[in-house]
Amino acid sequence: MGRCDGRCTLVVICSLQLLAALQRQVFDFLGYQWAPIFANFLHIMAVILGVFGTVQVRSRYLILYAVWLVVWVGWNSFIICFYLEVGHLSQNRDFLMTFNTSLHRSWWMENGPGCLVTTVPDSPLAPQDHHVITVSGCLLDYQYIEVVSSALQVFLALFGFVYACYVSKVFLDDEDSFDFIGGFDSYGYQPPQKSSHLQLQPLYTAG
Repeated sequence: MGRCDGRCTLVVICSLQLLAALQRQVFDFLGYQWAPIFANFLHIMAVILGVFGTVQVRSRYLILYAVWLVVWVGWNSFIICFYLEVGHLSQNRDFLMTFNTSLHRSWWMENGPGCLVTTVPDSPLAPQDHHVITVSGCLLDYQYIEVVSSALQVFLALFGFVYACYVSKVFLDDEDSFDFIGGFDSYGYQPPQKSSHLQLQPLYTAG
């Protein structure tokens, strides 16, 4: 019990994933980022499933958790490319994150470290009931904060995937080492056999 085995390490990784996902969920809610909110919710459910599978020794749950981590890495890779505007991706297409239900973007855009927000009054570019703002003086641009957050998710997911595969393999090997139907047959135990060379002999008595 003095060392942390694969199960213990996987629980620690899942705990870190939960903390990172909950932190990200809060800021995505503040920024009305509906697509990331939905993805974060699925991720939280999958991580909880992974913890349950690790504690309760359920290899199938760990396999589902590992499959989800592959999808999660792909989603965060897309977010990184989106904020860095790789290829044809552009942040002007914010409907990819908000499902076109609002004009909000990342919460860090206006609330990043050192950011100074100035409202442009009576701007002809502003839609009805909205204002145009300018943001200046940020110590770190919001897109890089989002990229770092996604990179952290990818980093944790890769470790979680490796340990989930390892722990699930250990669980499957333990299940195969015991024959639930044959009992002790898998350990080489053989019940005593009746000797077949013994034959019944007639019994003679004095008349």
